[in-house]
Amino acid sequence: MYVFKRNINNLFIIFVLSHLLIWTLVPTISNQNLPLDTIEALAWGSNLDWGFNKHPPASAFFSEIFFRMFGPQDWAYYLLSQIFVVSSFYFVFKFANEIFKNVTLSLISVLLLESIFFYNFTTPEFNVNVCQLPFWSMSVYYSWRIFSDKKIKFKDCLLLGIVSAIGFLSKYLFLFLLISIVLLFFYYIFYKKKIKFDFRYIIILEIFIVLLIPHLIWLNDNEYKTISYGLMRTGFENSSSFDHIKFPFIFIMKQIGLLIPFLFLVFFLIKKLRFKFNFDDRKFIFLVFINFIPIFLMFATSIITGSRIRTMWMTPFYLFFGVFFIYIFQSQIDLKKIKTFLYSFLLLFFLSPILYFYISVSKTDKRTDYEGKEIATLIERRWDKNFYNSIMYVVGDEWYAGNLSYHISSRPTWYLDLKDKTNELSPTGGIIYVGNPEILKEICPGDFGKIDQHGYCMIGTKY
Repeated sequence: MYVFKRNINNLFIIFVLSHLLIWTLVPTISNQNLPLDTIEALAWGSNLDWGFNKHPPASAFFSEIFFRMFGPQDWAYYLLSQIFVVSSFYFVFKFANEIFKNVTLSLISVLLLESIFFYNFTTPEFNVNVCQLPFWSMSVYYSWRIFSDKKIKFKDCLLLGIVSAIGFLSKYLFLFLLISIVLLFFYYIFYKKKIKFDFRYIIILEIFIVLLIPHLIWLNDNEYKTISYGLMRTGFENSSSFDHIKFPFIFIMKQIGLLIPFLFLVFFLIKKLRFKFNFDDRKFIFLVFINFIPIFLMFATSIITGSRIRTMWMTPFYLFFGVFFIYIFQSQIDLKKIKTFLYSFLLLFFLSPILYFYISVSKTDKRTDYEGKEIATLIERRWDKNFYNSIMYVVGDEWYAGNLSYHISSRPTWYLDLKDKTNELSPTGGIIYVGNPEILKEICPGDFGKIDQHGYCMIGTKY
């Protein structure tokens, strides 16, 4: 039995390492430039703060750690993204082991995730969605340990407080998972009366709030701009009555569509489509709450506000779908179908990176085709011919200016604008403004140039 368990664990290790290697190498080989959201995170990372114009700070902190370790090496940020993905797989696997006490079922639960494109095709782009993944899985895992153990451990409460705070600082939608976990505990404490309130729960809340304080202060000082941006992205402010029906319907249809490969893989495993819900089963109830309540809350938000839910926002929501479906169908799993399942899994496992590679090399005019390094080199050469001080700042949007911040050797600090920032700038530091060439040309007090569809204005100390 021990040898069998060890072999399954080894298979899991082979799987996650293969995933990490493939999805690091394929985009490194096929892409000319990092994707938009990754450049965005790196731009923020050059100017670290407790929040930015679009999102809370966690993705910027992690990308900046990697920049200081590896510099402008594109493969490093594809690797960063895959570390986050396989870390989430690891905690899903650990959680599944505690649910099933069966390593084979645990492994299958994780393998099923490869049929959901959030966990392969979209992962090369390190962004706030990917940044949530390990903290989402860890929050579920430590919540289960607290929920299931008769003796609550301080360590689990401490860790849950930390990872849930980092998850929230990755993206505010993480709150839907936290609300679901709180509702689960309320359900069992006050309605079912199966567990007693433990004052150690307060520890989780205290740690969570303490870790959020710097960001909350930043929010207040910056007119809650991240929240304003989020509302703008949903179209909430301009929603019509029909949007309260249209957008929820579109949301549901898209979710069903993206889950079709997953459901096919599940179908390959089971004898009959037969299951029985046991509402006295704590494992089942826990799985329902952490899988479906966050989705319901997202759906309800769309209905109530008439806001549009973008597909990529759902990235972490399906991490435990494999565990749920294997749990409800475990008595129906046909071991004779395992071979068919594995063949189907391997087909998806290798088809996704092949398709990604094909699209990357055949389709033009993508963000990842942008000649960011070449443009930065040309600008840097022109700078060196005209100025003797170094480029310390780039000003403009996250894409054009962010690419310069990433590629220019002096690693200039990125700013969206310099409003109220004059006191923060070094008087000896060179500045490059990036923007609309027609506007920039009229107001540029330094050397004006144009590359691609944007203009740049260089302000430095001349020889």
